[in-house]
Amino acid sequence: MSKNRENSQFESVASLLPSVVKPTPSKPPKQARRFPLPTDTAFDNPQMSLFQSFLCNNQEQENALSNAIDLWDSVPRYSVSHEAMKKARIDGEFLRPHEMIFQHRGRTYTRTIFSARIVDEDGQSRDYYPSATEELVEDALRKMAAEQQAGYFENSPYRSGVVFTVYALREEMKKRGHTRSFQQIVRSLNILARSVIEIKTEGGGEGCDQSPYFPRLSAVSRTKLKDDPEAKWLVQFHPLVTGSIDQVTYRQYNYRQMMSLGTQLARWLHKQLVLKFTFADYQTRFEMRYSTIKRDSGLLGYGRERNNMDAVDKAFGDLKSEGVISDFKRKDETGLRGKVLDVVFTVMPHIDFIRETKAANKRLLNAKADSAMPVVSGGGSKRNPVVSGGGSR
Repeated sequence: MSKNRENSQFESVASLLPSVVKPTPSKPPKQARRFPLPTDTAFDNPQMSLFQSFLCNNQEQENALSNAIDLWDSVPRYSVSHEAMKKARIDGEFLRPHEMIFQHRGRTYTRTIFSARIVDEDGQSRDYYPSATEELVEDALRKMAAEQQAGYFENSPYRSGVVFTVYALREEMKKRGHTRSFQQIVRSLNILARSVIEIKTEGGGEGCDQSPYFPRLSAVSRTKLKDDPEAKWLVQFHPLVTGSIDQVTYRQYNYRQMMSLGTQLARWLHKQLVLKFTFADYQTRFEMRYSTIKRDSGLLGYGRERNNMDAVDKAFGDLKSEGVISDFKRKDETGLRGKVLDVVFTVMPHIDFIRETKAANKRLLNAKADSAMPVVSGGGSKRNPVVSGGGSR
């Protein structure tokens, strides 16, 4: 990746967010020129082909797969519940910027969320942080970008995203056990487009990335949407997702299994295992501390520590029930008078998780090797897909 492009990930793009795509006039204004629609080559190029190709044995397995994005999926960006928002609102309307500290691969980051202003059904404007439903919407859109060949990637302007219909997005979420109405999905899309997330490295010296979750959301008008649920929408993914597609730092994982988990915490733990337990084998174990999970997930807001610890215990139980792990052990670390200070959870991978991890490792190596190939001018043509009839899954 070029130096300029790398630096561009640490610049604010919030001011570039347009409202609604309009038909391009004969002499397009500056706003339209700044945000042209993706070209045909944006949907058919080597980087997008790699993102859409999976190492698996058959179509059924491929339908279960999507891509996890290393840093982006480790940022606690959906950690505030609706109940917590309700309590935090000033005068029932306003939310202050929400800040928390987390770590990723030995580095400390500060994450700040600036809320979205949404008009509720009662006509009242209220602030919202992206929460559980918005996370499911983003995961479903990333799946659609990979599975339905609707994803796009461009070098200039540097961006990636997906073209979709609200109907198709709703059906994808329903298929995965998360039914939402048209109105709820449109509301979530607006929250994602209007909320800004800032990610700073410790001390602010190494970089700062500030951008809406979706830097661009283009849609038909509300009236047209009611008449035509098949009307096209366009979303641009966060710059960290675009950078991952460009640099091939994503990992394939069992998206269907992740979406079947009933809690945000269990889904977060699943993604962390996918991204970090990359050496899973029959003889290996993986340890996760309660204190680390609490710090980095932002999802443990119960008043009593024991309740938080029990929630993590239950989430690991859900992973076991769904076949992500075969078993886990809990070891409490106690202090004076037997007070539990921390908990160490040791997990044993399920045989299916081991197979999926090995396939993900091989696919990543293949993709990085392919990505090193020279790109033909004008966007290039698709390379041979990574999908294999003899994969290790």
